[in-house]
Amino acid sequence: MRRKEVVGAVPASSPLAPPAPRIERPALRVVPSLSPLTRDRSPALIGGRGMLVPIRRRGGMLVSLGNWWVLHKKLALRVVALLTALCIAVGGFVLRDEVSEGLGVVGNVLTGHMADAGFGIEKIEINGLSLTREADVAHALGIEGGSTSLGFDIAEARLRVEEIPSIASATIRKVYPDSLLVSITEKAPLARWRIDGATLLIDASGAPIAPVSVENGELPLVIGEGAGDNAAAMINLVNRYPDLTFDLAALNRVADRRWDLIFYSGLRVQLPETGVVDALGRLNDYQLDYQVLQRDLDLIDMRVAQYVAVRPTVREEEDDQ
Repeated sequence: MRRKEVVGAVPASSPLAPPAPRIERPALRVVPSLSPLTRDRSPALIGGRGMLVPIRRRGGMLVSLGNWWVLHKKLALRVVALLTALCIAVGGFVLRDEVSEGLGVVGNVLTGHMADAGFGIEKIEINGLSLTREADVAHALGIEGGSTSLGFDIAEARLRVEEIPSIASATIRKVYPDSLLVSITEKAPLARWRIDGATLLIDASGAPIAPVSVENGELPLVIGEGAGDNAAAMINLVNRYPDLTFDLAALNRVADRRWDLIFYSGLRVQLPETGVVDALGRLNDYQLDYQVLQRDLDLIDMRVAQYVAVRPTVREEEDDQ
């Protein structure tokens, strides 16, 4: 409301003006909440000035649950125990067959009857065999009627398998519960060795590794005592001259001292005990220049250095004359 100005009034700042009237204000009282909605908010005074501030009560739900747990702890534990026992009983009834079988397996294992528990070795898979008989590998594994995958010693079995002459290495792996997987790496055959009426396959060291078979017919043939031990060096030497190997049938070791070359035509080339490299080089030159290996000869004697003796083939017709 605007104050009305009075003409001729004396200003308030003038000493002649009468004093202003004093206004009395009533004191502020704290009034408690009368509404039921303020049950969770209690009034409080701040700074003693009488200002009403609501105070919140926190964790009401947690406090209630805590009080309930304190009052009913024993009952709650009994209910939980009862429900647990009920679940176990129902589960045991539903899975009674599986549980019974599992307990039987565990019992057999604990009592030593692992074969009856399903760990008996029933299947053996062998890979990589070409020269070796499967029966020889199975025998070396040492599988018996009561052998089990749990008790089978892989390291010992591998050593026994690698003792087979034709096997270079072996890997054995268990495939639970009842199988073995055997992977074989065989030795590479170098040649066929004929000795005392038998023909065997030999490796690069000259050791016999397996009986010969039709599949090995393309390998070089060495004959005689000591031929196996010296075969690798002689075969490598002859292979330097492809023209000498075209019709070559065998390398014959004579008295374990020197070699003869035997060709399918019946020709025999006698090499010296020493100086074999030079002798083969001269024979190769003769072949390139004169085709001596295709001549009608049955013997070329090169046992003496710098000399070559030949013997023509004797025909049956010439014998009749």
